[in-house]
Amino acid sequence: MRLFTGLCAAALSALALAAPVAAAQCGNNSAGFNAWKAAFAQEAANAGVGQRGQAALAQAQYATGTIAADRNQKSFKYSLDKFMQIRGADTIIAQGRKRKARDAAFYASLEARYGVPAGVIIAIHGMETGFGGFMGDSSVVSAITTLAYDCRRSDFFVPHAIGALKLVDMGAITGATKGAKHGELGHTQFLPGNALRYGVDANGDGRVDFYNQADALASTANFLRQKGWQPGAGYGEGQTNFAVIKQWNAAGVYQKAIAIMAARIDG
Repeated sequence: MRLFTGLCAAALSALALAAPVAAAQCGNNSAGFNAWKAAFAQEAANAGVGQRGQAALAQAQYATGTIAADRNQKSFKYSLDKFMQIRGADTIIAQGRKRKARDAAFYASLEARYGVPAGVIIAIHGMETGFGGFMGDSSVVSAITTLAYDCRRSDFFVPHAIGALKLVDMGAITGATKGAKHGELGHTQFLPGNALRYGVDANGDGRVDFYNQADALASTANFLRQKGWQPGAGYGEGQTNFAVIKQWNAAGVYQKAIAIMAARIDG
């Protein structure tokens, strides 16, 4: 396993410098999206986005489904028990144990390299996409640029929009690649900026493919390690590594569910 060549130094410097002198004007409906894209194209160029990324930006469409989903994230407001029931925790745990046993060497190699136990990676994989069963039906580029344009959380999503366009330049995704409503992609639903930064080529084919299970799971382990995961330390609520799970998803009920499922898979 190796970090994808070119995903880090130069690309990350560009991401860090992506904040423009005069930002494209955000909006709260579709009316200004095309004008925003025209202005954002210059910001993207300044951040190092090339021809393929620019073409994907030009073809992006305002994603009404993304906006609807962003305004209606009800599941994170449920109690822990209700959340786990709705998200199929018992099924994830049962299937997760089988996956760990079937691919023991692979998960052991991830833990040896990154210090992250199999249960955590498997629980995230199961929670995010049902182990790759459904990785989304929304255009990644359209979704993430829509969120970058939308005034609600524009500052948060702009670097991820730049990241998505850079991933297009690198051939990791295309303008047609499908992901989740918020632009997350692949088996474990990386936001594009994080995909750019933490992507790992686990199968040695010279590229990071987040729709390849090995690459996606190794990238997830790398993300957690880089965010401060301490090998051998606990990850239950109140333990050292629980704070790192928070870096993956900001919803408290999600964090607790992952820790519980992971412990039962590892147990």
